[in-house]
Amino acid sequence: MDLPLESDVWHPVIKSEKLKLGKKKMLRIGLKSLMVVRESSRIYATDALCRHMAWPLAYGGKINDECITCPLHQTRYDLNSGEIKEWSPFPLFPLYGRIVGSLRRPSPLVVHETRELDGWVEVRLSTA
Repeated sequence: MDLPLESDVWHPVIKSEKLKLGKKKMLRIGLKSLMVVRESSRIYATDALCRHMAWPLAYGGKINDECITCPLHQTRYDLNSGEIKEWSPFPLFPLYGRIVGSLRRPSPLVVHETRELDGWVEVRLSTA
């Protein structure tokens, strides 16, 4: 018997009423850590850690214009696609930002599909 691929499975991660507007939650599906956030009429789910220095985005990350900015070095990602908008600019000390940014190659944030069903926020993990 073939088991469904992980990307074919919807995982209930949090009750809808517990995910308040503008609030970010760090949750787990098995060993995978996710950040889930409700903004306006959308729910976003991404990998929990910034791809630059593995900082948990749910703790201090700022959301603006459908992007999340890591509080550590200001790397900014598009919440819809995971695309990098800025890689470690560290605006207070731009030279420092360029040096620290060069420690890792830029890589996009993994974005996961979400839906609300029967009072739950569900996530289907991306294969990316």
